[in-house]
Amino acid sequence: MPEKKLAPEDVKYLLSSHFQGTPYDPYASFGDPARRGMYRSIGVNRNDFCALLQLRPWRPEGFRAVEWLAFGSNVFNALTPFYANAGSAPEYLANTGRDVSTENFYWSNRLIAALADAHYGPCLPHIERYQFAVQSKGRELIGRYDRALADAAEPEAEALREKANREIADMLRAETRGVLDKVLFEASCRMKNGYARSDV
Repeated sequence: MPEKKLAPEDVKYLLSSHFQGTPYDPYASFGDPARRGMYRSIGVNRNDFCALLQLRPWRPEGFRAVEWLAFGSNVFNALTPFYANAGSAPEYLANTGRDVSTENFYWSNRLIAALADAHYGPCLPHIERYQFAVQSKGRELIGRYDRALADAAEPEAEALREKANREIADMLRAETRGVLDKVLFEASCRMKNGYARSDV
């Protein structure tokens, strides 16, 4: 018997595992350097997509399913809820092409991960705040639209689900741009050819 029911955030934490708090954490700044990264962790950089389907039996069938999505390396990305029963996906999620662009969630998270990985210590607080903000704001928006959907009939309900997904994607874009700005600043300050005016 489990101690508690698992939430999507618990699954995300597990899929992002890199042996945090142990001598095997490749980002650790303590212990024997030979042990860091000794074992392959779950959260590796090639995990570029995470999706969890949450079926909420206490909700009506029309908005029972919520799909939690995260693109890019699980250590640095944010898991975000969207209504699964919608006719189309928001542009920020659906427009991923071969060209790198901050106009889509996938490439934005790949950029964040590449910058934060090289500067893990200074970037970690920004990443954790980002992940928490996206998850909590996403839950708040799903809760608000759940209440609106409870009284809506089709096709109004489908329009509401798509509106909710667009609003969640807009929030996600703003939060992702914000953390990209922060990790880019951290990485820029630590460039090997960087010198301050006060350097002697």
